[in-house]
Amino acid sequence: MIAKVITGKSFGGCVRYLLEREQSAVLDSAGVRDYDIKAIIADLNAQRKMRPQLGNAVGHTVLSWSNEDRDMLTVEKMAEHAREYMEKMGIKNTQYVTVLHEDKKHPHLHILYNRVDNDGKTIDNFNHWHKSRKVCREMTERYGYHFGKGKAKVNRQALRGNDRLRYAIHDALRSVKAKATTWKQVETMLARQGIGIHFKYRSGTSEVQGISFEKDNVKFKGSAIDRKFSFAGMEKQLSENRAMGITHRATESPSLADQIREVLQQPQEQSSVAFETGMGLLADLLSMPGSIESEPEPDPTWRRKKKKPEDEKSRGIRR
Repeated sequence: MIAKVITGKSFGGCVRYLLEREQSAVLDSAGVRDYDIKAIIADLNAQRKMRPQLGNAVGHTVLSWSNEDRDMLTVEKMAEHAREYMEKMGIKNTQYVTVLHEDKKHPHLHILYNRVDNDGKTIDNFNHWHKSRKVCREMTERYGYHFGKGKAKVNRQALRGNDRLRYAIHDALRSVKAKATTWKQVETMLARQGIGIHFKYRSGTSEVQGISFEKDNVKFKGSAIDRKFSFAGMEKQLSENRAMGITHRATESPSLADQIREVLQQPQEQSSVAFETGMGLLADLLSMPGSIESEPEPDPTWRRKKKKPEDEKSRGIRR
């Protein structure tokens, strides 16, 4: 069980997207007249007027399960899981409508809720992504649902928008992290793939506090791509690479044959709801030039200050 958390501005657009299709059905609702699309939109917009300054009043979560879970699920059970998820996420005392979609192979539903609650207060969405991930993992373990096998199983071709960019950065970092020994080498290799690095410094100092990566003008924190791509995680790996004696030669661009071999050796990618999607298709590799320039030597004057240690402290739904 995984969740994709979204916020938006238009209840009309979201409601029409969810219900103007044959393979959809309302499973559950509260505070809205769920028998009519126009009525649902009117009810949601009426309540949001209690807090007109809140632009992104639309809360939208997609709950998905693996294909392997479909025999364990009924529409009633999915609706119960949606209510439990909202409770654990603090989505309470507000209007919502839960919609089942059967247009994909895996079981999934959509929860649309008003971020302006029944008392006119805003439902906070701070750190919702991390909280949602924790809730989904706990529910998956408790109900015995299937765990995805990680980012390697995600179908890159099906990704769109920011998800596509995030996984492109992920795959680039995975390759670079195994080869680089310095941040200058990381910076140079990522730049070849159109990815920039941004360091966050502690106020008034040169101490690096965090790191972000940017592609096509979209920026992601390293830890939001994967925990191992935080500044501390990357710094640790670079140190280990130096200790193992990995030389700068290993950071040079691999040959065309090596790139093809790497793709062929990877497990065949398939669709997965693991939300967590290699470096392009084989056809992309075959279309690349036969020769690739070697990486320039790193600038010996490039420096950064290490971060101080921190305290430990799934169709087939039974009805």
